[in-house]
Amino acid sequence: MVKRQKVTRGYRIFQVVNAVVLTGVVVVTLYPFLNIVARSFSDQANVVAGKVNLLPKGFNLNAYEEVLSDSLFWTNYRNTLFYTFTATVIAIVLTTCYAYVLSKPQLKGRGILVGVAVFTMFFSGGLIPNYILVTSLGLKNSVWAIALPNAISVFNLLVMKAFFESLPSELEEAASVDGLSTYGILWRIVLPLSKAIVATMVLFYAVSFWNSWFSAFLYMDKQELWPVTVYLRNLIAGATSTAFGGNAVTEGAEALQVGATVKAVAIVLTTLPILLVYPFIQRYFVSGVMLGAVKG
Repeated sequence: MVKRQKVTRGYRIFQVVNAVVLTGVVVVTLYPFLNIVARSFSDQANVVAGKVNLLPKGFNLNAYEEVLSDSLFWTNYRNTLFYTFTATVIAIVLTTCYAYVLSKPQLKGRGILVGVAVFTMFFSGGLIPNYILVTSLGLKNSVWAIALPNAISVFNLLVMKAFFESLPSELEEAASVDGLSTYGILWRIVLPLSKAIVATMVLFYAVSFWNSWFSAFLYMDKQELWPVTVYLRNLIAGATSTAFGGNAVTEGAEALQVGATVKAVAIVLTTLPILLVYPFIQRYFVSGVMLGAVKG
């Protein structure tokens, strides 16, 4: 017979406080997004008057029709998909290889390599030297200007390094005795055991590249090469009238109505893909962060 543990008064208080705090966090987190969604379906008058909270006021789809009919929006959206996929693949490959190497205590110069990586967390060359470097290498107006300068996040690198260090070294030793090379061990032994941390890093990198706009704004001169985040930036900056790639915006009262909600529409359409992807890898995300943060 299993003896039931007695629930103390202090534990009950902790549960109540924990529930209240987490409920507050959920409300603070969800309210701005739900408000943006409601504004995207509301008319201009109610948005300007501040009457929109969690439900749309004066329901209409004019702003959605205006944004979705803009060819530049879809061009920039395709660019974002391509840039995010390419940059994430490059970042995962480089981060995984670098972290695996750093996880080996017998590696000569390991401390120097770790120090070089950590140094870049606190110091950088600066905006102008980076711009000169990217330009001199001929990377402007290409996906490489986005992918290569941000290919390795030191935080992600250290998390993966800690995870690899937590794997039993006996597995690699046995594989080495069986004749596997270093690359074979990484591909056939280490990576199958690292699905959680790899999925977590994919999420981190994908969200970072999806939301990035400054690199494209800096290194790309043609608007047909911009990601959708730069399109959104132009709307937020007040360039609504010129952000539709030359399409005529509806005149008069309807134009005012569209202009008041088009920013909310662009925000919703830009964040929607990441929100749809996250639930499918959420379990890997949680376990990956916990496993990579604590060495077993």
